[in-house]
Amino acid sequence: MPGFFFSHNNMTELNGKEDCKLAEGKVHKKKQKTFGADLKSYLKCMVPHIESGIKTSSSRNVMLSAEEVIQWSQSLEKLLASQSGQGVFREFLKSEYSEENIEFWLACEDYKKTKSDRLHGKAERIYEEFVQSDAIKQINIDYQMREATAKKAQDPTHSSFDEAQKTVYVLMERDSYPRFLKSKSYLNLLNQLQTNTSK
Repeated sequence: MPGFFFSHNNMTELNGKEDCKLAEGKVHKKKQKTFGADLKSYLKCMVPHIESGIKTSSSRNVMLSAEEVIQWSQSLEKLLASQSGQGVFREFLKSEYSEENIEFWLACEDYKKTKSDRLHGKAERIYEEFVQSDAIKQINIDYQMREATAKKAQDPTHSSFDEAQKTVYVLMERDSYPRFLKSKSYLNLLNQLQTNTSK
């Protein structure tokens, strides 16, 4: 079945380096307005272009199909369970200036898999980057939860950030996720995959 091949390799390995730089510039400079408008250039940066037949040697290529993209609309959980879904959703959140939510959620997922002897260092980094009141990527949690999370981070366990992570997840689920499903970026990607599938 035709589809796109996503690779976790560095984008600079792909052909069309100039297109990628241009597309990245458009996404960062104009954010929301052009995010869905120049989808073709945007996708060129994320994936080897299907017509050019580029294949990388990476064994971690992921075929992105219309079926998978449709599954993303079933729940935020299914979207975040997909590596490709995380990437597309993160780009959407960047366009809304709220990428700290998914970055914090992913940092918490990684934190839960951390060996016990490394918890303290990681907890400190997550707290400083996302939780403390003057954090660069401060997440939207109330004062009480911020204080409670700060205490848990001082004597870290694998569940130190669970409450804050759950709050951020619910925020994404109720707020950003429904907008993502109606966004041009999601609908254009789905449409393009369905068109390729029917060829």
